[in-house]
Amino acid sequence: QVQLVESGGGLVRAGGSLRLSCAASGRAFISLTTAWFRQAPGKEREFVARITWSDSLSYYGDSVKGRFTISRDVAKNTMYLQMNSLKPADTAVYYCAARETSSSRYEYWGHGTQVTVSS
Repeated sequence: QVQLVESGGGLVRAGGSLRLSCAASGRAFISLTTAWFRQAPGKEREFVARITWSDSLSYYGDSVKGRFTISRDVAKNTMYLQMNSLKPADTAVYYCAARETSSSRYEYWGHGTQVTVSS
């Protein structure tokens, strides 16, 4: 079983930065891929970024490329999302998720953290 807890959300002005954290527990993560998703009110959940823990390979959604950076700290079992040049369109609840790297389905989810970007 995997437990995921997000933190670091808040209110920031457009152009500002935030760093989200996702603390993971319950098992070793070396065989997992973890990701960030977000969901704005009235919209479908959107993929933001993912990272493979074994080799730190990352991949980003088109809307955040060049502005967001995903990373992980194996020793701390924590994943991060550094968000720069934030826009009001980035306002959403951000969720971290985890899956076996060999699987396509994200089985584990956190409860989310709110990010609000004011114009």
